[in-house]
Amino acid sequence: QKTYLESTCLQYRLYQLLNSHCFCPLNNGMGLIIFFLCAYVPKTEAGHCKWAEVLQDLERIKTSKDIDVSLYTANADEDEECQELVMRCFFLETEVIIQECRIKNCSKTQDVWNIWKNGNESFDKNKLTSTKSAKCKECEEYEEKSFPEFVQNFVKVIQRDCK
Repeated sequence: QKTYLESTCLQYRLYQLLNSHCFCPLNNGMGLIIFFLCAYVPKTEAGHCKWAEVLQDLERIKTSKDIDVSLYTANADEDEECQELVMRCFFLETEVIIQECRIKNCSKTQDVWNIWKNGNESFDKNKLTSTKSAKCKECEEYEEKSFPEFVQNFVKVIQRDCK
């Protein structure tokens, strides 16, 4: 949503530039070609990773000293067909972090809340688009790991999904 708005603003600025006195010679077919080529560039940028905001928030919380929990942590190298379930597990575990932050009044509570909110918005109304394979584990089947290890694996899984 944010990128779409930026794209629209950029396209409008390009339109104004083409209609300015400096670019009157480009107000013909060539000007339109340049405009459409420039307008296409932001749309390809809009195809960026849907987890970009989550990655930024993970970077902000990864060094937090006031979050001290053990969390079920999926492996970054899980089977490809389990990727969506693995992502859901990570976002479910952020609820545990939120509860911990409420109890301890963490400095990073808002960042953790943003991770959970942005993650859940990225899933299609909580419906799985992939079917569960016998290979895929339930969240509780993963080993419990420290918060820093959890964040490290979470980042790796997101980066893998964004490729």
